[in-house]
Amino acid sequence: MASAQISMYLPPDVNPSQAAIAYGCRALPKLNKELQSEDLLTRQKALMALCDLVHDPEHVYVAIDIGCLESLKALLKDTNDMVRLKTTEVLYIMATHNVGREGFLKYDVIHALSYLLHDPQAACRENLHLAYKHLAQVPSGAQGIVNSGLIPALVWKLQREEENIQELLLDTLAACLMEDATEALDSRLVPFLKEKLLSANNNIRSKAARTLVAISIPLEGKKQIWQYDVIPILVHLLKDKVKEVQANAAGALMYATVTTEGKYAALDAEAITPLLGLLFSPLSKARLNAIKALTMLAEAPEGRRFLQAHVPNFRALEKDDNEAVRRAALVAIKVVEWKP
Repeated sequence: MASAQISMYLPPDVNPSQAAIAYGCRALPKLNKELQSEDLLTRQKALMALCDLVHDPEHVYVAIDIGCLESLKALLKDTNDMVRLKTTEVLYIMATHNVGREGFLKYDVIHALSYLLHDPQAACRENLHLAYKHLAQVPSGAQGIVNSGLIPALVWKLQREEENIQELLLDTLAACLMEDATEALDSRLVPFLKEKLLSANNNIRSKAARTLVAISIPLEGKKQIWQYDVIPILVHLLKDKVKEVQANAAGALMYATVTTEGKYAALDAEAITPLLGLLFSPLSKARLNAIKALTMLAEAPEGRRFLQAHVPNFRALEKDDNEAVRRAALVAIKVVEWKP
């Protein structure tokens, strides 16, 4: 007589929302074929499975080699929200790997993603900007975004996106401006960053100041920071409650004070005292930026006279743990003690 028995083995791990993955080397080719299916459920399940696989860079390499990027580019125009969402998720995960970033550049994924800049789904746009952020972490990726002509659109979106996406935009822009700031300057990025410096969001203030560092490297950027009266706000941020904001504000001042107009704007805003306070910051980046900004201000006679009484502060940094800080302190002492 038959009797009911409970198996000692666990039930199979089956996810009904995910496509069954073929064995071995057939896994990705099968998924790529399913990505091109006319059946909506098949496409969705394939994307769910692919999201898991592309965390492995070896799978990303194979996926690119068999043409998955072309399939994914086509799915970015899908009418189904879930398909577009999971497609952008797959792409941003791929962009975390170097092989994925290379694939983005080779198959022009940057341009394909740009069609979703105005997508109604916020999560979809967030994935898009995560992909751009990871791509911009390498110089070739940042240059690729610049070459695509997307900078004006990204600057425009900075004013209108949700705060979490604004943070991603600022990360991307900061990296891209290190390659070429021309289009950003022409798109009035400086006044928009000025507004972000006043944000109540700590991360946005910090990232806006860091982006100002990048945009102030070229001479035109230095001029615009002075012209748009950003320097007094940067001086105010030197006393911000967030150390990273202080460090980035000092970095922006370091570049902005290279010009004569920038020097005197900073002196008029009484930047020296809070900069001196940052010489004792626990962040080496803040100490370094403050020393260099003070060195720029010491090139003006008024700044040099004020700082001569504070040479001992610079001498104390000659024994700093950070070699760059020690070298910058030596240069600062020479400039402050220089006599015509």
